[in-house]
Amino acid sequence: MDWLIKLLFFEGVAQTVIVLSLVISFGIILSKIKYKGISLGITWILFSGIAFSNFGFNPSPNTLHFVKELGLILFVYSIGLQVGPGFFSSFRKGGVKLNLLAASIVLLGVTITILIHFISGVPLHTLTGVMSGAITNTPGLGAAQQTYFELNGFNDPSIATGYAVAYPLGVVGIIIVIISLKRMFKIDVNREYDNYKNEEGDNPEETIKLSFKILNPLIAEKTISQIRKFSDKPFIISRYKNSDGVIEIASANTLLYLGGEVLVILRKTDRDTILALFGGESDMKSDEWLTYDLNVSPRRVLVTKEDIHGKSLASLKLGKAFGIIVTRINRAGVDLVARPDLRLQIGDRITLVGTSEAIDAATHIIGNSQSRLNEPNLIAIFLGIAIGILFGSIPFILPGVPQPVKLGLAGGPLIVAILISRFGPKLKLVTYTTMSANLMLREVGISLFLACVGLEAGRGFVETLVNGDGVLWMLYGLLITVAPLVLTAVIARKFFKLNYFALMGLIAGSTTDPPALAFSGKTSGNDIPAVTYATVYPLTMFLRVLFAQLLIMFS
Repeated sequence: MDWLIKLLFFEGVAQTVIVLSLVISFGIILSKIKYKGISLGITWILFSGIAFSNFGFNPSPNTLHFVKELGLILFVYSIGLQVGPGFFSSFRKGGVKLNLLAASIVLLGVTITILIHFISGVPLHTLTGVMSGAITNTPGLGAAQQTYFELNGFNDPSIATGYAVAYPLGVVGIIIVIISLKRMFKIDVNREYDNYKNEEGDNPEETIKLSFKILNPLIAEKTISQIRKFSDKPFIISRYKNSDGVIEIASANTLLYLGGEVLVILRKTDRDTILALFGGESDMKSDEWLTYDLNVSPRRVLVTKEDIHGKSLASLKLGKAFGIIVTRINRAGVDLVARPDLRLQIGDRITLVGTSEAIDAATHIIGNSQSRLNEPNLIAIFLGIAIGILFGSIPFILPGVPQPVKLGLAGGPLIVAILISRFGPKLKLVTYTTMSANLMLREVGISLFLACVGLEAGRGFVETLVNGDGVLWMLYGLLITVAPLVLTAVIARKFFKLNYFALMGLIAGSTTDPPALAFSGKTSGNDIPAVTYATVYPLTMFLRVLFAQLLIMFS
């Protein structure tokens, strides 16, 4: 049995792997426990780590620190890749409002921390650690410790202890606020989701098929390529019916005459503009446009070849080469109009209209290999993480602040992931990952992070609670956690009419809390919290790190 005791209780690589595996396994088992339909989910991994630590399972602190940061990086990077394509559109729709609400949560938390300092007499640097734990912000803790050391030449353990004591209730408190708000506002999740879709309005890229009659004399006897110059709105003419009732596949050189009819793919928001261009609507139904006698049919083809990735649709010249028409492109579940300048990405689904032989020939260029999509694009992941860490390590000098601030190991990778997923195709960088691969990366990352935090906090957790001021610090932390969230959430809901799913993301993002985001995602069953989280996270992370350093400087 000596070998087993050494394996489990003596520091080493094997011990670290076994302990982390057991902590995560037991945490996941406990996550199945529900009370009145409510579960804390994978947050149980944190408490599992605390329990294992108090039973003497203590891996190397240096190893735990490395694994914890790696897990956090994997989690936030996978979140960035997932929500990146929709980040900028969401920011335009309501990002300013969301970031103002998130900033108010940060400022309220800092204000309460300062008030507790003056009322209780607890040192401000200790309360900075409590505040960082209360809003589960590890980079803030690191910034506070580093600033204190640079100012005084030694470390104060009370900063880390305050963080460890406040962290568990911080995680639970944030999730309890999310659950309580659902009951407070009597949220019906199905109705809330429908309301969100209605509030969002029409997706500017959502496409529809409509039939028009050519009544505008300005476009009569002109080719399709010529009439495109009459409108700056993208549209594709798929079929043309002449005055004799003959239907043909439209091409760039097809001449349009008065009285003819066309089947057009366009953006839903451009309907009135395109209607004005052609002059009138047609009674033709979709099934009436079918042209079996021409041996043509629509087919969806997957973009899977890397040399196509990042190229514009016009540069492929599919129409000239194969006599086919690209009517629309589906990307991440959204149909896009096939504009000539639209750059293709791995994973796009192109709808081609033409003969079977022509589409088969075009398929060899585009790829259409489902198995190719199952292969992970590791370059985008690891190169992006490296760039993200470099970006997060850049010191920012702010006027009046003696020490530089940084975005850290979480903020940097998240921002870079968002940028790479959005602009990677322009740099020929393939960022596509399957949903299952992204989910696996995300779950592994958050599980490792929570397990390590629990093992680290468990060492002094019980002792501080029993023999010190830990209980009082925990209550202070709970106040710092709950008060700003509840106050801002009520204002956001009552006055700004913020959707509950967006409110979940706002709470998780404003506290930079991955467990709360994971809980919100699983509870909501959609990506709305994740998009909101990514919208407010960069600014929030910057403010959390900045104020943690400022509080230490003025303590």
